[in-house]
Amino acid sequence: MNELIELDKKHFIHPTTSIQAQQAEGAKMIVEKGEGIYLTDTEGKVYVDAMSSLWNVNIGHGRKELAEAAKEQMEQLAFSSTFSSFSNEPAIRLAKKIADLAPPSLNAVFFTSGGSESNDSAIKLVRHYWKIQGQAERTKIISLKRGYHGVTAGATSATGIPQFWDMAGHMLTGFAHAKTPYEIGTSASIQSIREVIEAEGPETVAAFLAEPVQGAGGVLIPPTDYFKEIRQLCDEYGILFMADEVITGFGRTGKMFGIEHWEVEPDLLSFAKGVTSGYFPLGGVIVGDKVHEVLKAQSSGVLFHGFTYSGHPTGAAVALKNIEIIENEGLVDNARQRGEELLKGFASIKEEAEIVGDIRTLGLLGALELVQDPKTNKRFSPELKVAPRVIEALHERGVICRAVTYDSTDIICFAPPLVMSKEQVEAMIETLREAVLAVQQELESQLAKLS
Repeated sequence: MNELIELDKKHFIHPTTSIQAQQAEGAKMIVEKGEGIYLTDTEGKVYVDAMSSLWNVNIGHGRKELAEAAKEQMEQLAFSSTFSSFSNEPAIRLAKKIADLAPPSLNAVFFTSGGSESNDSAIKLVRHYWKIQGQAERTKIISLKRGYHGVTAGATSATGIPQFWDMAGHMLTGFAHAKTPYEIGTSASIQSIREVIEAEGPETVAAFLAEPVQGAGGVLIPPTDYFKEIRQLCDEYGILFMADEVITGFGRTGKMFGIEHWEVEPDLLSFAKGVTSGYFPLGGVIVGDKVHEVLKAQSSGVLFHGFTYSGHPTGAAVALKNIEIIENEGLVDNARQRGEELLKGFASIKEEAEIVGDIRTLGLLGALELVQDPKTNKRFSPELKVAPRVIEALHERGVICRAVTYDSTDIICFAPPLVMSKEQVEAMIETLREAVLAVQQELESQLAKLS
């Protein structure tokens, strides 16, 4: 164990991690095994993986069916390029399956290796779409503040969380961000988008990009008519609407795709994570008929975009088996039912704990906000690090979760595997209750001393 920690510190630069903290403290935990909703570390301690690792292990850990699907495919054809019109059966069948599951007007798939690549690909495709129609000035992408779309150049620029720009700056030009309904309400958010479009010049705007639910921003669930108004606004200005379903796709929200909750069809839909439940790196963009028809008619010559692993046969075989499990085990509906129970559990904690403010779920995607005064929604001072304290209290009690503290918020996010049972939800809620009440008691003592 000590050897692994030292090797980790010396050789492994972790993503989205404090390099200095890693060097000083070592790995927070070294995971050795996963089974169902649980992870076990190298010391034998078992944890509930309440985040599905990174919102992605939808069918749970340790599913041998996916290992077998990968083995069978690797033995037959582990990898073959799909450049220059080469193809393979698993990629073809996966593209067909995803088209069948997606909203009716989305029927063609471009494959990538993950979510960031998917959003970069969607951005390049919409710019290409306008360019081949003689409107090369339409390059700008409008997205939302607090939105997260990845860390590649285009995806970082589309992301509306400033901390992701601080590391290396805006990677690309031609991106602007409007305010969310979480900040200012539906009507004002729609107006904010309109104002950004007008300020940028409608004739220069290629598309609007948004997550159905802003995941990394704090599980921000939009109001009922929000995306219908977004669709109308995009149609009014003649711009494309791109839905980022990297987190919300493949059953996470209680629908196969999150945008289905709002009965709206985007022009492009990016996906990753849950398509393989993290068992293989794979993502893609589902292209709507309107865009695809233009590409087929006017995109002459080579489409100079693609990744080595676009349409990876082993990844496609794993994805097909993963989707089969999601469908056969009724995991989309299970996510809906367990999400309702999760919300009831949050409500019971809110009744008992004075520091719990807004609570929300959509399927097995949920959040609980911590505030100093729920009546006024007054937030805690960032120096108190309230959400990180709760995360640490949960970790000590065997639950892995995630805090969001952007814009001085204290949000605890949940996205457990879709295989979670009612009993497991109830057990997790009781652990959360203990952790929240323990932190509340600490805060009461600390705030009393400060006053």
